[in-house]
Amino acid sequence: MKRALFLDRDGVINKDYGYVYKIEDFKFCKGIFDIVKFFKDRDYLIVVVTNQSGIGRGYYSKDDFFTLTKYMKDEFKKQRADIDEVYFCPHEPSSGCRCRKPNPQMVLDAKERFNIDLENSWMVGDKQSDIDLAKNAGIGISVAIGEKDIKGATYSFKSVDSFKAFLDSNNDKIF
Repeated sequence: MKRALFLDRDGVINKDYGYVYKIEDFKFCKGIFDIVKFFKDRDYLIVVVTNQSGIGRGYYSKDDFFTLTKYMKDEFKKQRADIDEVYFCPHEPSSGCRCRKPNPQMVLDAKERFNIDLENSWMVGDKQSDIDLAKNAGIGISVAIGEKDIKGATYSFKSVDSFKAFLDSNNDKIF
């Protein structure tokens, strides 16, 4: 079985300005490429799981999302930090779908496709729904990013870059 690093997109990979769907508005968070490389070097799969209700609300299209996703993945590839897969929920919060975080469907789909050991995997997010997703899916380690009061995370950091510093200084203790 493979281990995976599950990443939320908006607020973890890129700055969250609300319904980001244009390349010119997509600004990578400091340290994210290094974090992905760190986990890749330890043979983790990199899987993005992201709610994209802007599609369901009609703010942008699936094609807009796919164009931005290709750009994002290409930028990671340039940094030698490839993303293995991106799962997204296009539905509005009121839809009752099974894929919207904190429901675990995106993670379970990835587990089935890639034979992932969830207990020894990580989830990084900036919202309570990300940490709840980790719990609901059985992901062993969860990381909360940002200033919000997020309950139940294994670790909490004010920024992606501070999480990177933690990994660098604790590598021998946690891997």
